[in-house]
Amino acid sequence: MAPAENLKKRKIAVLGSRSVGHCKSSLVIQFIDEQFVESYYPTIEATFAKSVKFKGAEYDCEVIDTAGQDEFSILNSKHAIGIHGYVLVYSVTSKASFDMIQIVYDKIIAFCGVTDIPCVVVGSKVDLESSRQVTPKEGERLAQEINAAWVETSAKTNFNVGKVFEVCLAEIEKRAPHTGEAPQTNRCMIM
Repeated sequence: MAPAENLKKRKIAVLGSRSVGHCKSSLVIQFIDEQFVESYYPTIEATFAKSVKFKGAEYDCEVIDTAGQDEFSILNSKHAIGIHGYVLVYSVTSKASFDMIQIVYDKIIAFCGVTDIPCVVVGSKVDLESSRQVTPKEGERLAQEINAAWVETSAKTNFNVGKVFEVCLAEIEKRAPHTGEAPQTNRCMIM
């Protein structure tokens, strides 16, 4: 492990529809603690830290498991200011949660006044294939439309969980200046 001063600090917000609160939290807990929690009752918001080795560099990741969003909720400034990348989660078993991804993405873009954000669209619960309502093609298409990466995952089986956060780091670094400096965080201002 690299000394703390050599770690690259990255702040990642995990957002999605209120209906996928358990999916988001299960994904984060599986990534942080490497365990699946069947009945996790999330608080309004929780922040976790984990050091990750990615492409030969050590990253100190701060992962914010946010409260779920709906079309009427207002994006909290904590979910935009200082964030390096976003993980937008929907359940492949819920078309409504998938439809919320565009709404949440649009809220982030509008709030921050930018046209592009480092982002991964995540289809969760692929272990429930028989209940699928969102096809992989639909997930990929949405991700392409918003210039995001796309991954399907299952927190229950630990399928692609680490990949979600590696892809998010790749999206952050892809947009970072190639000067060795940290990428800019969203510089939203509240007046």
